[in-house]
Amino acid sequence: MTLLQSAFADVAKEVDLCFASALATPDDPRKRLFEAMRHAAIGGGKRVRPLLLTGVADMHGVDRAVSVRVATAIEAIHVYSLIHDDLPCMDDDDLRRGKPTVHIAYSEAIAVLAGDSLHALAFEILADPKTHGDAYVRSELIAALAQASGPHGMAGGQMMDLEAEHSRFDLPTVTRLQQLKTGALIASAVEMGAILARIAPEGRMALRGYARDIGLAFQIADDLLDVEGDEELAGKQLHKDADAGKETFLSLMGVEKARQQAHMLVEQSIGHLSGYGEEADLLRALARYIVERDR
Repeated sequence: MTLLQSAFADVAKEVDLCFASALATPDDPRKRLFEAMRHAAIGGGKRVRPLLLTGVADMHGVDRAVSVRVATAIEAIHVYSLIHDDLPCMDDDDLRRGKPTVHIAYSEAIAVLAGDSLHALAFEILADPKTHGDAYVRSELIAALAQASGPHGMAGGQMMDLEAEHSRFDLPTVTRLQQLKTGALIASAVEMGAILARIAPEGRMALRGYARDIGLAFQIADDLLDVEGDEELAGKQLHKDADAGKETFLSLMGVEKARQQAHMLVEQSIGHLSGYGEEADLLRALARYIVERDR
């Protein structure tokens, strides 16, 4: 097993255990809500954001139990976004991570509540003194995740994605869309790892450059998988952007140029880590995985 495979397996197990503990199913009328949250949050998924966060934190000697709790918070935001993204009023998907989407397995109403509850859970975890003893660190973590999740981040990007169904976006606009919709949460994972490491904002520039470049590379790779990927491996329906008539990196750049751009971004992201030694090998491997993955 490679360094990266081992790291993915470890963080997936740790985050699943954290979710299982936080989402113990009550024996009361809320039971199906908790079941729906567990259905979406536990098992499956790449766990890229938790691995980014714990990877940065591990590089700087942060207590692993602390970084895993914070990684679970960011994954809760990611999972909530997937639940809502799959709803009929959004992308209307039936399959996610190889399982029926929450609104299919439960109901639309329960799916909305499950997403809302995971959103709230993320900030409940970050605000809990058990996560970190320093109130300033907890406050900075909350601010970073809130900004990445809202209208100046993921939700804003999702709004642009909805508009893309009715507008012809050029390359700078598509790039901005993806920097918000996909890149903001990826960047916040790296930023939050740096916050846990108590790195001053002016000392985070290299890590921010790394996060910015892998965020765009990740989305270009997603666009490539949407065209060339295997639905069984992906665990979700593919070709939806083209069917909706949306402009993507591929439609604007062409497949081969987009592929070259993704690889260039990965090499550029790795270049940002030149000030680190072998302790950053996991982040380097993760950057390469971004463009080599099959799901």
